Amino acid sequence: MMLFFVGVLEMIIVTLWTKLVVETRVVASGVITMVNILIWYYVLQAIVDDISNWRLVLLYAFGCAAGTVISTYYFHRDEISKANLAKQE
Repeated sequence: MMLFFVGVLEMIIVTLWTKLVVETRVVASGVITMVNILIWYYVLQAIVDDISNWRLVLLYAFGCAAGTVISTYYFHRDEISKANLAKQE
């Protein structure tokens, strides 16, 4: 079950990383990259330790899908809010 939440967290981090790279925030995107690599190390170790357990991979995949949906929705909503504020000025 832990890999599901790790997948969610990772996709939120990856979406944030993409946003930071697009905004050319070099140091922040570098820090996010380090965190992402540490997460990948955990995921790889967890899956290799129990390589025949396909449920772990499935849980992680569902977590990644959920994290993508959550983070895309959140960051899209954030962009719409900023655009609306800019129109009001």
